[in-house]
Amino acid sequence: MLKTVLAKVLFPSFFIILAYGFWISPGFKEVSAGIAIFLFGMLSLEEGFRAFTGGILEKILKRTTNKLWKSVSFGILTTTMMQSSSLVSVIAISFLGSGLIGLAQGIGIVFGANLGTTTGAWLVAGFGLKVKISAYAMPMLVFGVMLLFQKSRQLKGIGYVLLGLGFLFLGIYYMKEGFEAFKDTINLAEYAVPGYRGLFLFVLIGVVATVIMQSSHATLVLIITALAAQQITYENALALAIGANIGTTITAILGSLGSNEQGKRLAGAHLIFNAVTGLIAVILMQPLMQAVDIMSVYVGIGAKNYTLKLAVFHTFFNLIGILVMLPFVDRLVVFLERLIPKVPDHFAKPKYLNDSALEFSDTAMEALRMETLHIYSKGTEIIAHGLLLKKHDVFSNKKLKHVINRRNTRGEYDVNDAYDHYIKSLYAALLQFISRMPSHSHVLPQVDNVRFCNQAIILTLKDVKHLQKNMLEFMASTNPDIRKEYNQIRRRIAKVLRRLEKIREGEQSLLTHDALDTMLKKNNEFLHRRLDKMIRHGQITADMAISLMNDSNYAHNIIRNLIEINRRLILPDGQIKNGG
Repeated sequence: MLKTVLAKVLFPSFFIILAYGFWISPGFKEVSAGIAIFLFGMLSLEEGFRAFTGGILEKILKRTTNKLWKSVSFGILTTTMMQSSSLVSVIAISFLGSGLIGLAQGIGIVFGANLGTTTGAWLVAGFGLKVKISAYAMPMLVFGVMLLFQKSRQLKGIGYVLLGLGFLFLGIYYMKEGFEAFKDTINLAEYAVPGYRGLFLFVLIGVVATVIMQSSHATLVLIITALAAQQITYENALALAIGANIGTTITAILGSLGSNEQGKRLAGAHLIFNAVTGLIAVILMQPLMQAVDIMSVYVGIGAKNYTLKLAVFHTFFNLIGILVMLPFVDRLVVFLERLIPKVPDHFAKPKYLNDSALEFSDTAMEALRMETLHIYSKGTEIIAHGLLLKKHDVFSNKKLKHVINRRNTRGEYDVNDAYDHYIKSLYAALLQFISRMPSHSHVLPQVDNVRFCNQAIILTLKDVKHLQKNMLEFMASTNPDIRKEYNQIRRRIAKVLRRLEKIREGEQSLLTHDALDTMLKKNNEFLHRRLDKMIRHGQITADMAISLMNDSNYAHNIIRNLIEINRRLILPDGQIKNGG
């Protein structure tokens, strides 16, 4: 709905306004061109960093966000490096949606990203406005274009980074020149509004400008260049910076629309943090300005150097926001979980397959793994019901013999119906997700393993359906020996399910898989000897023995598939194993 409104109303309106502005003012044309070049530079920079996300950035993220202070530090460092808090926020939402990090870690990254983005203001105010920055842009553009024609993904990535930096510098130069040209035609400082009325007005303007440009960094550069050209007052520039901080949350919110409830919670945390930080900055505007003056004297910033003072102010109120909000992260998590509750796990709705997870190949791979575990969990529930058992009993510490004997009455459970409702559409969604994944060769073996595991789950459920037919009939038989044999089959499968669950929970070694293989062989040998003996003693008929052998084979296939699924899927580092 939001995108439709933007497309049908706002976009044509902005187009008309821009065209009119170009017609009446050459200065406006230069500023607009500068903004456009700057934004294109940011897109190129983001594209360049994406080339290095085939495992490196993801692994760093996973290892450096296990504590809150590490998450904040990661947000600061990555945003300083990429000069895009929006990209870092989208990455955080992507990883949170795929289950790689928790909500608290994601919130820490967003907090850090807000502080990290202030480095851009320092660079522009301290360096970009004092030298002819366009001279540095030209070599970057030349070398960047040359690298784009290389076959290596990494070299292309470096090319995009150089292009991005070149266009950023060029955009800053044109914005600066455009505002200088405004001096001859119009002085925006004449429209400055004093007091809190002006403060809130320019905060709102900052929000709107950032929503339009989808970049607080671009808005800040625009503010700094306008301030350097004395087109806006220092106080109004501070208010615009606060508004830019609040407006940048729209990128995270839009990025979360395709994510699950976790991604939406992180976008909510981003909005709350920036809104609270902005409110604190507005309320404490005068004390903050005094603190900026004191700090400026201490570090040698001139009293009239308002551009660097703006950078100090921007850093101050973001740092205060982090210090105020950090102690409340746990409460914020609880509040967001209540505000945006988990979507009920109804029929066949994927939990981890969302658009945000498709941003990077490793994120998409983790989403596939988590969704496969989700399908496996549904599958084990169907298997348990198909055996006339309850999953929580199978996975409990109760003695399986007692569980089996207590639930040995004939019951009705449609395995086919359960498959159609719980598994089929999930698997279809998973295949559709795979078709939309970034095509990187390093994840292809893992994707093949995901396909194998899901196909094995489906084959297992079909075997359960075949087994169930005779099992229901003979469980109602008056022959105690045949009932005992089918209870033994039920117990065997349930025992394997329980052991595999303990492996998943880390309570048993992965070597247990080999023990399960040995158990399968012994069970088959023992069954054939027992059947011969029972037929000779007249305990069961030959027809019963044939059915029992067939169903024992189904049980064998069920157990074999369950073992293989877990062998391929469950490893200590939580990754899908290559090969069988």
